[in-house]
Amino acid sequence: MFLLYNILQLIFIPVFSPLLLVAALLIPRYRGRIISRLGFDLKNNLSNPPATEKTIWIHALSVGEVTSAKPLIHGLRKNHPSARIVLTVSTQSGEVIAKKLLSDLVDHIVPSPLDFLPVTVLFYARIKPHLFILVETDFWPNILLYLQYKKVPAVLVNGRVSEKSLTKYKRFGFFFRPIFHSFNYLCMQTKLDVTNMISMGIDKEKANVLGNLKFDTQADTVHQDPSSISNLLPENRLIITAGSTHQGEEGILFDVVKELRTDYPALLLILAPRNPGRAGEISELARQRGLSIVLRSQNRLATSDILLIDTIGELVSFYALSDIAFLGGSLVNKGGHNPIEPAILGKPVLFGPHMEDFHEIAVSLINEGGGERVDDAETLKRALNHLLSSKEQSHRRGTAAKGCVLKQRGVVEKHLKLFQTLM
Repeated sequence: MFLLYNILQLIFIPVFSPLLLVAALLIPRYRGRIISRLGFDLKNNLSNPPATEKTIWIHALSVGEVTSAKPLIHGLRKNHPSARIVLTVSTQSGEVIAKKLLSDLVDHIVPSPLDFLPVTVLFYARIKPHLFILVETDFWPNILLYLQYKKVPAVLVNGRVSEKSLTKYKRFGFFFRPIFHSFNYLCMQTKLDVTNMISMGIDKEKANVLGNLKFDTQADTVHQDPSSISNLLPENRLIITAGSTHQGEEGILFDVVKELRTDYPALLLILAPRNPGRAGEISELARQRGLSIVLRSQNRLATSDILLIDTIGELVSFYALSDIAFLGGSLVNKGGHNPIEPAILGKPVLFGPHMEDFHEIAVSLINEGGGERVDDAETLKRALNHLLSSKEQSHRRGTAAKGCVLKQRGVVEKHLKLFQTLM
């Protein structure tokens, strides 16, 4: 597979290189990063590794993976204060968040290498890792198989396998099995994830349930009330924050909020779409329903019905300022999003029926009384009305949500003990 993969690259690169050039010049999220991802300026961005210290290479795809990795990187820095930690990130938005959250914990943050063998060799030669850690996803054959060839231990952390992904992995098993076999350990979030890995022929000894790294997120490390954000919110508002929403969910939320404002005129919906580029489309949906809307980027007081977060990296802070949290990607079939962040902040959490990617966490929150599943506009309205009408009930649910997360702490420590056997 490794040989075939690279032969195919040699055949198709001349065909697609003009498209890469166009992307590098015209598409904002790629502009200025293709050169870095090919390694041409690597010498300027990465210092030589010290001869006496070990280097840990951590790779994260984007914003979600970067934030998931924060507790782990904090633990690594604490346990290995003199280690050289290099973080590579695939997307521009992920790199921005990494520099905001992790600059004081890692030695270097650089764009990830494109998966061409010469580029992989170049990055390897410059980083010289003693351990490679991949956060959640972004599997690239050349990187992983070349590290295996160089006998560099590789560990997948926060691994998860959705039903959709499992189908793809099995269908293209000839491609994915060698990749998964290249890891020394696959640290999965849940028992189901481990079962799915084993069903693909992965050794039982490699796949472990170590839990979700976000369980070790510290609530007191979240910027809970920065003036730049809290000044946007009028006093005495009842706030619902809907995070990571997808197309098809905003209309439902707007209809429900419009009805609820009859009984709760102080109600404010803070909406953070998964794709901030949809701000114009979403604003039009609100106006069609007679709802007023303000964009976060306008940086003015939200005396409107809706505050739309069209920026990146601020969702957790808005969760902290809200009364109730709703998880997007769950009323439509997108697998849901991670409920741990609003839960650890003590917020009651609502989500739709499609929480496949975070099924066990969602079930735990429901069982502990901190989360509630809603199936449609009517059940969403009923659940919100129940929480808005009773501060006591809302507080009890929020306390239960936080307690559910606290019960599952210790995930980082389990990972650190495993790494110790490889370094």
